[in-house]
Amino acid sequence: MATNEHNGTKTWQRRTPKTRLLTWLGWLFFLALLLLSFREISAATLWIFVADAHRQAGDLIERMIPPKTSYMTSIWRPLWDTLNIATLGTFFAIVIALPLAFLSANNTTPHKLIRQIALLVVVSSRSINTLIWAILFVILFGPGVVAGIMAITLRSVGFIAKLLYESIEEISNEPVEAIRATGSTPLQVLTYGIVPQVFPAFVGISVFRWDINIRESTIVGLVGAGGIGLQLDASVNALRWSQVSMILVIIFLMVVFSEWLSARIRKAVS
Repeated sequence: MATNEHNGTKTWQRRTPKTRLLTWLGWLFFLALLLLSFREISAATLWIFVADAHRQAGDLIERMIPPKTSYMTSIWRPLWDTLNIATLGTFFAIVIALPLAFLSANNTTPHKLIRQIALLVVVSSRSINTLIWAILFVILFGPGVVAGIMAITLRSVGFIAKLLYESIEEISNEPVEAIRATGSTPLQVLTYGIVPQVFPAFVGISVFRWDINIRESTIVGLVGAGGIGLQLDASVNALRWSQVSMILVIIFLMVVFSEWLSARIRKAVS
C-alpha cells in the first residue's frame, strides 16, 4: 500500500510506482519468454502432420472400436501384477517414509544435521520421475514386477514423507507438553502425544498415494517394469488397436474404482 500526493490530498494506491514498474517488466519478460518458446517449438514441429492429426485420430478410433472383449482373459494376470506393484510399492514407501518424516519435522528431529540429511532424501525421491526410476531398475533387476515395485517405492517415499512431516509440524503442542510434564519417556510422548494427532493425516496421505500409484503402475510397464503397461506396449507395437482399446477400458475402470475406494477411506478417517 502507498499514498500519493495529488492536489494537496492523499489518495490510496494498491501498489507503489516502483512495484507497478516491476510488475509490468515481469509480464513483459514472461511474454517474451512465451514467444521465444513458441518460436523454438514451431521450428522443431512438422506442421503438416499436425494439420493431418484429426484425420489420423479418426482413423485410429475407427480401428479401436469395438474393443476386443475376448482379450479380457489375457489381461487379468497383468492387471493383478499392476495392483501388486501399486500396493506393495506404497507399503514399502510407507515403511521408509514414516521414520523419515519424523526425522524431517522440526519438532521431532533429534538434530538439525539429521533433519537436513532426511530432507535431502525426501527431495531426491521427489525430483526423479517414476519412469526414470523404472528404467534404472529395469537395467539393474531386469524387466518385471520387481523393477516396477522399486520404482513406485522410491518415487512415493518423498511424497509421503513430505506431506507427513508437514502434518507433524502443524500439531498442537499442548498435549505433547502435558504428557512430557508427567515424566513420560520420549517414546511415550511420541506414542500418546504426537501419533494420535497425525494418524488421520497419515492414513489419508497413504491412501491418496496408493490411488496415485494405481495410475503410475499402469505406465511403468511401457519401459519393461511389468504390469498391464507391458501388455499395452506389446499391443501398440503389434498394431492390435482393438486390444489396445480393451486395455484402456480396463485401466479406466480400475482407476475409477481406486478413486472411489480411496475417497471412501479418507472420508472415514477424516
